[in-house]
Amino acid sequence: MRGDGIHHGDLLVVDRSLEPRPGRVVIVALEGELTVKRLEQRETGPCLVASHPGFPPIPLAGRDCRVWGVVTHVVHALPGAR
Repeated sequence: MRGDGIHHGDLLVVDRSLEPRPGRVVIVALEGELTVKRLEQRETGPCLVASHPGFPPIPLAGRDCRVWGVVTHVVHALPGAR
């Protein structure tokens, strides 16, 4: 999700009270795994989209998934701090 400013090791602030609308970055429990992607509405139904174009969209119809919350902020570590 580097295209959305999210890098490996970042801390994400998640608001579980916000509605997961298309265009928002969300954390989703998908088939037992947590993933961070942008929620989009397509003709075929809702899907998760990575910011990197090399990853295909993940359709949500018929899958075991639950939106856990909406990402509102990202916290980066300063270089050399880890």
